[in-house]
Amino acid sequence: MKKKLVIILTLLAATLTACSSNAAESGSSFNQSNDISVVSREDGSGTRGAFIELLGVEERDADGNKKDRTTLEAVIADKTAVMMTNVANDPYSIGYVSMGSLNDTVKALEIDGASATVENIKNGSYKVQRPFNIATKGEATGLAKDFIDFILSAEGQAVVGGKCIAIDNMPAYAGDKPSGKITVGGSSSVAPVMQDLIEAYRLINPDAEIVLDETDSSAGMNDAINGTCDIGMASRALKDSELEQLNEIMIAIDGIAVIANKSNPITGLTSGQVKDIYIGEITKWSGIK
Repeated sequence: MKKKLVIILTLLAATLTACSSNAAESGSSFNQSNDISVVSREDGSGTRGAFIELLGVEERDADGNKKDRTTLEAVIADKTAVMMTNVANDPYSIGYVSMGSLNDTVKALEIDGASATVENIKNGSYKVQRPFNIATKGEATGLAKDFIDFILSAEGQAVVGGKCIAIDNMPAYAGDKPSGKITVGGSSSVAPVMQDLIEAYRLINPDAEIVLDETDSSAGMNDAINGTCDIGMASRALKDSELEQLNEIMIAIDGIAVIANKSNPITGLTSGQVKDIYIGEITKWSGIK
């Protein structure tokens, strides 16, 4: 009987130890006195451009010129996947990604009390949102035109709605499904939904070859201008200099999720706190009150 009791107590102790370990991993061991590891996208990223504008990290100087005040201490992630990996691997990090790219390796923080959800973007309570655009040099023709017609159809927008906010009341697709090859290049934030669109379009037009080149928004616009790609992708509004040479087409609305490591006990921030973190005025998690 004593032997059985010892075994039971040993098992109970092991269970309690495991529970304690899990609790620590879930945030109880988080040291708020540690420095915040700020992760930002690279210059040229449409997500960075939209983020710094929407959160007030970008300000105008005395001459009216825009100035990006992102802290020089920020780690630079040159792609969405790199951003996600950095935040997932660093308990004290903070970053931002397209809502369409979110997965369960990180957690999205509430901003000003609103969660990063499609419903909250639609009702306006989650304000960190921007357009997803594509662009062509001149009027699209052939396969490029047909693919764009598909994107802007009811069928295409049903695909868009899987990751972003679709455009309502679009007509049914009625294209002629031409054969050929085109390249779509640009924003790594637009790329996941574009990949879904390409796969859906190929099901109805197997003679189409569409190459997806994932870079960033500025590179996508430059490639569309110089003819390196047929359709450019941007996760921001086009600049005036780009609009002089390209046709802009909005294909979706996307939210930008502010993300943290899953072990971080903080569930939300104000937009002012996010700004202060990114300009280097709040440098420790203990500074979040």
